[in-house]
Amino acid sequence: MESVLLFLLGIVVIVVGIGVSIGLHELGHLTAAKIFGVKVTQYMIGFGNTLWSRKKGETEYGVKSLPIGGYIAMIGMFPPGPDGEQPRRGRLAQLIDSARQSSAETVPQGEEHRAFYAAAPWKRIIIMFAGPFANLVIAIVVIGIITVGVGVPSSIPVVDSVSQCLKPATSTSTTCTDDDPVAPAALAGLKAGDRIVSVDGHAIGNDFEKASNLIGDAAGKQISVVVRRDGHDVTLSMKPVLSSKTITDDQGHEKTVQAGVVGFAFAQGYVRQPVSSVPSAVGTQLSQTTGVFLNLPNRMVQVWNAAFGTQARDANGPVGLIGVGRLAGDIASNTTTPLIARLEWLLSIIAALNISLFVFNLVPLLPLDGGHILGALWEQGKRWFFAIFRRGRKPKHVDMARLLPLTFGVVSVLIAMELLLAYADLVKPISAG
Repeated sequence: MESVLLFLLGIVVIVVGIGVSIGLHELGHLTAAKIFGVKVTQYMIGFGNTLWSRKKGETEYGVKSLPIGGYIAMIGMFPPGPDGEQPRRGRLAQLIDSARQSSAETVPQGEEHRAFYAAAPWKRIIIMFAGPFANLVIAIVVIGIITVGVGVPSSIPVVDSVSQCLKPATSTSTTCTDDDPVAPAALAGLKAGDRIVSVDGHAIGNDFEKASNLIGDAAGKQISVVVRRDGHDVTLSMKPVLSSKTITDDQGHEKTVQAGVVGFAFAQGYVRQPVSSVPSAVGTQLSQTTGVFLNLPNRMVQVWNAAFGTQARDANGPVGLIGVGRLAGDIASNTTTPLIARLEWLLSIIAALNISLFVFNLVPLLPLDGGHILGALWEQGKRWFFAIFRRGRKPKHVDMARLLPLTFGVVSVLIAMELLLAYADLVKPISAG
């Protein structure tokens, strides 16, 4: 019963995290629009039927039944067509004209200057960028909480285990023989749980690498190691033996080197990082997420092959809302994992979701924010061109309504992708393990 409750708790945490992320995304759009005088008639979390709403001023705030996104409704999203233009034939042409008409109907008489299309291009860019930017801020805050507050998984200067003998790194044997030399650490009386305070007079702090390097450089030399045991400092004396050991270089590759060893293993823990490490952590997440989106067609083919074939699901591949919830439930209910590790996992999911929302919404296709940003950039470019080469003439607004056929195509692809991910998450979910 406890595991079920923890599973549900994990799902609730992620649902709330997604809801807050969507809400703040739309709040970013709303705030920028109101600052620039664009009229916003609705601020909604979700789609479908309205569950609750309340009007404050000129804006209706509410929650809808399908929590798969959100939106704000600004008046005049599309500019009107040219005056005197005759209705055109053809399904696509009628669709464009209908969108223009619907957009025009949202603009009350006398408030044309408050329409979205009437705002300067740079204002429209800020309005549309404010939503993804809110997700980026959320990600930065959450990643900061993880790295600075919780800490990142790392070895720490605490003894996890002590070997009774020394064996080279290339050895596969785990049993000591009479031919194996006694480990200096065991000979000196080092015990599991000891925290290394200093090595040969050099304070260690929380830097396990410093302790490892000092020991590694002291082969054949008698050194003193001060450890904290049961609240008291204990001084031990040992002589590292030159032997082979496995280390991990700066690129994350393992290699075998000759260095002084004493025969103990460092424990794993969480090490808090300085605030200065947050930008690089965010940059790494952005780079990885952008790489996933750039390679999305191939990733979706892999999801298809996994869902309908025998191919294994890529643990680093795309995942849908069902998969995210299931993953969060698995993490929260895994009582064999320390609470701090589960907390970090859940926070990492929320950070990754917001990084994904930031990158995804900046894709320059309608109906995404990036599509509107591209349209505003194009219009600004036209204005600069006219200012330089056609002085005295003002360019027309970029008619984004003409891109509606492409918009419907993009929406259809997005729906198909989400359905495929939902199916894959049900039949072949990604495991937290």
